[in-house]
Amino acid sequence: MVREKRKSVPKPRNVAPESAGDGDALTAVEEEAVLPELAETTTSEPSTRRRGRGLGRGRGRDGRTKKVDAEEELVDVNVTFAVGEAAPWMHAVVKVYCVHTEPNFSLPWQRKRQYRTSSSGFIIGGKRVLTTAHSVEHHTQVKLKQRGSDTKFLATVLAIGIECDIALLTVNDDEFWEEIAIADLGELPALQDAVTVVGYPIGGDTISVTSGVVSRMEILSYAHGSTELLGLQIDAAINSGYSGAPAFNKIGKCVGIAFQSLKHEDVENIGYLIPTPVIKHFLEDYKKNGAYTGFPALGIEWQKMENPDHRMSVGMKSNQKGIRIRRVEPTASEYNLLKPSDVILSFDGVDISNDGTVPFMDGERIGFSYLISQKFTGDDATVKVLRDSKTLEFNIKLDTLKKLIPAHTKGKPPSYYIVGGFVFSAVSVPYLCSEYGKDCESDSPVKLLDKLLYAMAQSVDEQLVVVSQVLVDDINTGYEDIVNTQVIAFNGKPVENLKNLANMVETCEEKYLKFELDYDLVVVLQTKTAKAATSDILATHRIPAAMSDDLKA
Repeated sequence: MVREKRKSVPKPRNVAPESAGDGDALTAVEEEAVLPELAETTTSEPSTRRRGRGLGRGRGRDGRTKKVDAEEELVDVNVTFAVGEAAPWMHAVVKVYCVHTEPNFSLPWQRKRQYRTSSSGFIIGGKRVLTTAHSVEHHTQVKLKQRGSDTKFLATVLAIGIECDIALLTVNDDEFWEEIAIADLGELPALQDAVTVVGYPIGGDTISVTSGVVSRMEILSYAHGSTELLGLQIDAAINSGYSGAPAFNKIGKCVGIAFQSLKHEDVENIGYLIPTPVIKHFLEDYKKNGAYTGFPALGIEWQKMENPDHRMSVGMKSNQKGIRIRRVEPTASEYNLLKPSDVILSFDGVDISNDGTVPFMDGERIGFSYLISQKFTGDDATVKVLRDSKTLEFNIKLDTLKKLIPAHTKGKPPSYYIVGGFVFSAVSVPYLCSEYGKDCESDSPVKLLDKLLYAMAQSVDEQLVVVSQVLVDDINTGYEDIVNTQVIAFNGKPVENLKNLANMVETCEEKYLKFELDYDLVVVLQTKTAKAATSDILATHRIPAAMSDDLKA
């Protein structure tokens, strides 16, 4: 399974890294050529490429030569832990086999055909294994195989961090843990530090080693989670199957997880790592809460204050710097504290520059969202703002952000409700990608794109509900062409979310069901006739129930 662009969906860009993918898909159908581009992140299909054999050679665990990928370079000779017994941490790397069964967002009462993928992972302390989230997303079965072993062990997924693209696994069979090596997490590397990525990319079944240096550190758009977090860029190819592979420094400490690469005709050998601060945040989150709760957000939209006239107009002094708040999310905890046109001067005592950056290691600067990403859900933070030429200080509680159109469904199956042949669904980015393909951020209807890019949820329960399609029947004659159109109100009452709509329809005792849609469309059905026809329509289309299980609760 392969992944595409690292850009977050609301911010399309021309050139963007792509997820490294999960390696060779183990399907029955095979093609000879490796696909030149990667598949869509949110609706990945199984890879069907032929598994080739590399011609290079490296020193194996027992001292004998073993084949490695020809396209991958061996570790630089100056690195003392090259390959073999001098690098015991290599035995911490495992191969991850996963059977995926993805939801069908266009036909939410069923799932897509299952497919198999392989990727990489590595063992850490406490009988746990780390890999990437997209390697095991929508998993039906996960198995792990150690280096040099011929046995695959069933694994249990403990937590999946969609935003940070990390998953935590374990194996219940004690035999798996009898003779293992453990990868220790190191500190954040510096620019030009050498790193070695060890994993199982396409092109063979044995372990592969490639090396490079850290060429950039910045806030990256994580392709899988559509989130912006700290990331490392390295000048080494991160091919499909390397996803989840650890990157080691010259003393054998893990400093990152391979997870995505840059695919563009003008660039070569650019890969990206999830750095240890993000990994440790994920592990600490799981330790504190017993589950993954996510990375908090400030819940604002902001603009730079680089124009001197603009700074002067809001009363900023010559020694003051900051960013202007454009909008505050209504669901954010600071909605009643921070206001549009406030200038944020500092976050937790760290001054923010006019371009939105803060000091970082080795004299570098980085986006101030890095400070927020170091916090946990529910943590407090001190924000200093300039309002009406006065300096104010607020203590706010950080929380995860509620989006009107969420970037992912966190593994939950899609919701739906059917009455009179009308299929109602809640819109998410996976839903749009299912309907309009991998370029859904540009090919979706203008009205939905506007909501995706600019709309804010007014409450934590708000959803954007649409008529996804109409299952044709005599009862809905004349409405057959309605598709992916937002439902604004039902019988004069606003629609808050899909469950709210289903409850209103199910309890309706009025003569007509009247749905007010976008584009000033109106759908009117007789209540008794529409409800009576629903069961026959479900039987015709082999649909098991009129609503998803989550709406029945």
